Parts: sequence; C-alpha cells; structure tokens
Amino acid sequence: MLSTAALLAHTPPQLLPARELMAFTLASHILLVPFGVALPFITVLMHHRALRRNDAVALKLARRWSAVMAVQFAIGVVTGTVLSFELGLLWPGMMGRWGDVFGLGFGVEAWAFFLEAVLIAIYLYGWRRLKPWTHFWLAVPLPATALMGAFGIIAANSWMNTPQGFGLDAQGDPVDVDVRQAVFTPMFGPEYWHFVVAMFMTAGYVVAGVYAAGWLRGRRDRYHRLGFTLPFTVAAILTPVQFMLGDSAARAVFHKQPVKFAATEIVWKTDTHVPEYMFGRLNSDGTISGGLRIPQLDSILAGFKPSTQVTGLTSVPAADRPTAAQATIAHWAFDIMVTIGSLLILLSLWYAWSWLRHRDLPRSRWFFRCAALAGAACLVTVECGWITTEVGRQPWIVYHHMRVSEAVTATRAGSLWAMLGIVMAVYAAVFGAFLAVVLTMRTRWRIADEGPAAVRAALPPETDTPYGPRGEPEPAAAGAAPGGGSGRTSGGAS
Repeated sequence: MLSTAALLAHTPPQLLPARELMAFTLASHILLVPFGVALPFITVLMHHRALRRNDAVALKLARRWSAVMAVQFAIGVVTGTVLSFELGLLWPGMMGRWGDVFGLGFGVEAWAFFLEAVLIAIYLYGWRRLKPWTHFWLAVPLPATALMGAFGIIAANSWMNTPQGFGLDAQGDPVDVDVRQAVFTPMFGPEYWHFVVAMFMTAGYVVAGVYAAGWLRGRRDRYHRLGFTLPFTVAAILTPVQFMLGDSAARAVFHKQPVKFAATEIVWKTDTHVPEYMFGRLNSDGTISGGLRIPQLDSILAGFKPSTQVTGLTSVPAADRPTAAQATIAHWAFDIMVTIGSLLILLSLWYAWSWLRHRDLPRSRWFFRCAALAGAACLVTVECGWITTEVGRQPWIVYHHMRVSEAVTATRAGSLWAMLGIVMAVYAAVFGAFLAVVLTMRTRWRIADEGPAAVRAALPPETDTPYGPRGEPEPAAAGAAPGGGSGRTSGGAS
C-alpha cells in the first residue's frame, strides 16, 4: 500500500479521473460488442436454415433477431463514438505522438462500421422488398464487416501491447513507419482470434439463454427449441476451441510481455518451479495472502515443464511494473475468466453427451438453468479479459515506450470528474432506452404468438418489427413459402 501511495503521489491529478472515465465507457461499450461482432453471423445462419429447409419458424427467428441487431447497432454507435472521442481528448500524448503508427487500425474500424451500417439497412429493408435468396445473399457480407471492425480495434490494441514497425529520431518521435509490421504485431494473432471466438461464444450463449429461460417457464414449442439450439450449438462448439486459444494467448504474453505475465500470475521473483495461485492477493512485500496454491503448476503451464523459468515482477524497477494492487486485479480477472471458461466446457460437454446419446436436448432443468446463466457469465469473462489486458500492462500505455501518466490530458481533474458523472447519467439513459425497446419488442412478439385472436387481429401490420416502411396487411394468399419467388413469406409478420 505504501508503494502504491508513493507512485500515486508522483502522478498527475487528472490521471485517476481520466482512467475511471475511460474504464467506464469501455466497460459499457464492451457489453454490446459481442452482438455487433457475432449476432449478424448467427442471424444469417438461421436465415439460411429457413430458406434451405422452407422453415417458417426459423425465418421468424431470423427476422426478429435482425430487429434486435438493428437496435443494438444503434446503441453501439453512441457508445463507440464516445470512446473514439475519448482517445483523443483523454490521451492526447499517445495519439499525438503515436497516432501515425497505429492509427490505421482505427481507420479500418471506421470503414467497417460504415459498411456494416449500409448492409444492416439493406438487410432490414429487404424483408418485404426483395426475393428471399437475393435478400439472403445481400446479408452474407454482414458477418465479414463485423470481423473487419474487430480486426481494426485489435490491431490497435495489440500494437499498444507489442509496439513495432517504426524507428525513433533524436527527439524520440517515431519515424520510418512500416504499416504491415505495425498492424501484424506479435500479439495480434493470439489476441484477435481469442477476442473473436469470445464474441461468438458470448453472443451464442446470451441468445440461447433467452430461450432457455422461456423453456424453464414452460414454453416447450419448436420456436423456443430452435431459438435455443442453433446459437447454443455455435457457442458449445467454440467453447473448447476458446480454451485452447486462451492458453495460446497466455503463453504469447509469457514470451512477449513477461512482466505482464508476472502480474497476471502474481509472480514476485524470477524463479523456476513456480507455483500457481488460484485467486489470492499480492502484498507490497511480495507475499501472497489467501488463494489456492498448486506447486510448480505455473512453470508447467508456461513452458510445459517444472524447470521453466518465470520472470517475476521484481525483474524491473517498481516504476516500470504494475503495483501490487494492479497485479491482484489483473490476477483475479484472469482467474475468473479461466474458472468460467472451465465451467462452460463442462456445460458444452453435457450438451454434446445428451445430443450424441439421444439426439435431443438434455431433459434436466438444471441444464437449462445453467444455460440461462451462461450468457451473463460470458459477459463477465469479456469484462475480465479486457481488465487483464489493460491493467496488466500498467504503467505503460505503449508498452516500454510511453507511460499512461505521460499520455494523459492536461484538463483539470475536477472537469474530468464532472464529465464522468455526465457520461454515467447519459449511459444509464441510453441503456435504459435500449432495454425498454427490446422488452417492448419481446412483449409484442409474445402477443403475436400467444395472445388471443382478437388481440392479435388488433395489432397494426408489422408491429413487431421496428424498421422499414409500414405496409398494409398482407392478403391471405401472400403467405408463400420462404423459398418461393415472392419476398413475402409465411411467418413474415414476425
């Protein structure tokens, strides 16, 4: 605690509020990212199933998911734009000096955002305006644009972790920028694939969790079964893949950012036969309080043998490494992520075992209870992943080249605290509006599916789709099959 206080005494007063503001906006925005990255793929996958099998229920699900995707995209525009402004306003030292080196990633993300907005608009408009297969093929590029956006953001972040692709002049400013090296840094591959698979897992488990909750409430129809099965299958297949990718990413950190690895594993002194601590708290004198100690496991995980040498935090001066408190935060975030990932593997194995034996979903209510919670658990792991990445890198904003304190704005601390309060209030209103819209859509869809005939007849046309021109009620003969020539399909008012 004394060392932490000493370090804070030598930092600018605006550093803490700038960090808190960035942390709050990033933690809020990251909750929407899985749906921006992965929901287009899951929706298009369901749409393809609907057309290929002439499945009206699958078509209804795809159409409703596309409506949620549109609302989520609109909210993501707000939170993502705020983050873009904050990078320049809160960290002008970094953007002013290093923007020419790693700024291409943000440019790629901006183009991806533009393309995704256009494609979503076409997809939504096309439900009643295009032929079924034409409409589907125009939606196919949507998942690619989402992956392109993730590419840009992760390229920028991985460069901050392992900066390369530039030289330095006499004043320490970057020159001779090599764009290819600046984008494809040593951490880009492990970080990108770990991130992308995490987004697909999270979106799959969250969407499936909605229908698992309905299943627990007695809605055992095909609509809920299919709404659960497709996204849960995607997530379950990717869960063991993600575990291996996470292990690979951690090993890349061990080789490329040894001090960050030491913070994540709370390793104080460089040594071999290093034990693994599950949870526990690092003290400023290097001792560890609490936690489960597993002898030699950290060395085995890092290099596949107990004699692997693991670099400790004391290998660098105190000013060049995370504090004990920061290391503990990164360590807990990492352990929570690993614990939840391990439990999700068990859940996916339970699902696979039941499917292979009975060609059916598990019958236990406990399975559906766990499935309903899996989405929220995945959102926690997404938050923990970014905490591990960002807190473990401290005190560097550009690893070994610029400290966070050197990049922070000169704006008064009081103004930043006031800005944090305003942003929190605005975000509460924005997310409240998002939840209100989604819940209203859910209620209307439920009435359309389960309500009395008189109530369903009183609903205006397309009331369950918050997009596109409102049309007149379709004649009964217009309920053509999804694979037919008409763009109006059975289940189309869904």
